[in-house]
Amino acid sequence: MKTILRGTTGEVIIDTSGPVIIIGESINPTRRKKLVSTLQEGNFGLVLELADTQIKAGADVLDVNVGFPGVEDEKLLPETVKVLQEHYDVPLCLDSPNPRAIEAALKVASGKCLINSVNGEEKSLSALLPLAREYGAAIIGLCMDDDGITHDPEKRLSIAEKIIERAVRAGIKAEDVIIDPLAMAVSADPNACLVTLETIRLVHTKLGHNITQGASNISFGLPDRESLNAAFMSLSIYNGLTCPIANPEKVTAAVRATDLVLGRDDFAVRFVEYFQSRQQ
Repeated sequence: MKTILRGTTGEVIIDTSGPVIIIGESINPTRRKKLVSTLQEGNFGLVLELADTQIKAGADVLDVNVGFPGVEDEKLLPETVKVLQEHYDVPLCLDSPNPRAIEAALKVASGKCLINSVNGEEKSLSALLPLAREYGAAIIGLCMDDDGITHDPEKRLSIAEKIIERAVRAGIKAEDVIIDPLAMAVSADPNACLVTLETIRLVHTKLGHNITQGASNISFGLPDRESLNAAFMSLSIYNGLTCPIANPEKVTAAVRATDLVLGRDDFAVRFVEYFQSRQQ
């Protein structure tokens, strides 16, 4: 199954047969106090710097989140989208819990965006599916619903099925629904990664949809997070992950290596090109 996203002119194809597409996570004020302060000043210099760094490190799509306490994201998110698209021709993933901010950004965005995210709660489905249909956007379907987060992979699969069914009924193409199986901290629950990996496997084998996740969520509170994230990334890709949301400076090496060993990189071209670009 292929999900096609577009920037101003170019497009990115997320394909369940690979290679893996990386959605850069770094335009996000969480743990970035300087980004908060510069955005409050209306200064987009750091946003552009983060975009440039991520693209050079291997990001194919950029997640854009400008939410922090006190911000008017209905104004700031579309402003950020416009600035990014004036400088870079990459698809954008619009990341906000505020449907009004998502709509404001969709109104000014060029190409075909990805909405991060819709979940199985009735409130979320009712607010965001019509927007995705109206503006031709793809969506991320997060495997939680009105009952909260389940730790049963089969139940997460059922939520994914519900989101897909409701999206198709709303007029959205099935291939424009990317599923997020929910990656949670293994420090809090020893089985958290196993639950997520099994959910990825089920979605991949039974539904055949593209799959994303917040790739660094599993390592919160633990040392040597990069090693943990790399191990989980490789296992997730093997089970069906196709477009992780991550910091490309931290994960691209593991992604390229995993694609290579899974036979998705003929003659190691992309693997070698990546390391040559980093040396330069």
